[in-house]
Amino acid sequence: MKRLSITAVLAAVLAASAAPVLAQDAGLKAAVKADYDANLGALFDHFHRNPELSGMEVQTSARMARELRALGYEVTTGVGGTGVVAVLKNGAGPTVMIRADMDGLPLAENSGLANASTARQVDSDGAEKPVMHACGHDVHITALVGTARQMAARKGNWSGTLVLIAQPAEERIFGARAMINDGLYTRFPKPDYALAFHVSADTPTGKIEAPLGITSSSSDSVDITVHGVGTHGASPHLGVDPVLVASQIVVSLQSLRSRETNPLDGAVVTVGAIHGGIKHNIISDRVDMQLTVRADSPEVRAQLLDGIDRITRNTALALGVPEDKLPTVTRSALENTPPTINDAATAARVRAAFVAGLGEDVLIDKPRGGMGAEDFAYFVTPESGVKGVYFSVGGTPADQVDSAPGHHSPLFRITPEPAVTLGVEGSVLAAETLMPRT
Repeated sequence: MKRLSITAVLAAVLAASAAPVLAQDAGLKAAVKADYDANLGALFDHFHRNPELSGMEVQTSARMARELRALGYEVTTGVGGTGVVAVLKNGAGPTVMIRADMDGLPLAENSGLANASTARQVDSDGAEKPVMHACGHDVHITALVGTARQMAARKGNWSGTLVLIAQPAEERIFGARAMINDGLYTRFPKPDYALAFHVSADTPTGKIEAPLGITSSSSDSVDITVHGVGTHGASPHLGVDPVLVASQIVVSLQSLRSRETNPLDGAVVTVGAIHGGIKHNIISDRVDMQLTVRADSPEVRAQLLDGIDRITRNTALALGVPEDKLPTVTRSALENTPPTINDAATAARVRAAFVAGLGEDVLIDKPRGGMGAEDFAYFVTPESGVKGVYFSVGGTPADQVDSAPGHHSPLFRITPEPAVTLGVEGSVLAAETLMPRT
């Protein structure tokens, strides 16, 4: 990833300051509040009670299509699986795409909320699992409907083409790529700009984060199978112990971060699962490992993945694993995404629109607290030419942020009204500033 220079950041901010500034939009706020009371509150409740797993969002997709058609959009379903694309043309001008992800997670909700999910669904692996919206995607799709309604009502404020998408399978980071591969940018108007937001449990309600650069890391799921030669636990010299080999691989992999990566570059190699052996006194012939790999640049991403191959192979050789039993390393072709990096100049324009429309105190800037991933990156890859802005809205009252359960927790809960309404307001203001009526 090319790092943003001070000059580039200043240029982006100056470009934004030269753009038209809107008066704080009290009319938008009132309209969104009225819509929440009349429609969006009940819609959020429906989505929260009825989550669906990644790539299996059949009912959610159908409801989104119905809501968007009712607002006058040209709607196509089944894009990239269960994806929904809605188009509204409003004269000449840029094309702006706004994306909302719609899948839940295989967790049993324990939030204590009156509308807590009790849903269960058979997953793609054939197992029935509990399902909950433990990452706020119910906020995102609800806000997308609210955004659709406001953009249709405010056509006098903008000129161009609006593309709204309800995306499947963000949690398994393959839905965006599936929609692209199914012709999102060829069958439908290709955007000049792409927008998305995420509700954040560790950000106070009423606040927006909109970075000028990176917002999410890359992610790769990697599986390692370590082979050995089984034998009696009392006679280890007669076999090759894959548990020992796997253990040494786990330890050695951490040198990728601590000794091969610039300390100022983001990088994570986590072994999230390791399974091997069946009995106290049996040395098995196999250990299976599952890894997640995160990076903030394409260069570091490649370095980590290649390093895993090298360390795994050479550790096994050093510990006497025969050539015909060397470990197998598999990079998932499905669960991977590059880093999500905002276009600095476009993000600066959007930030200026937030301040103009919502007030000077709406923006909050804080250091990233982890290396979460987001497949919105596929919509805004450098080769696509699409300029992207990914922002976050607060989901927890300020006095509760420090104790708020994290995302992907069965305890996860956010305050829906301020999250949904700010998501709508931010999306509308961002879209209008990127395709203003002249």
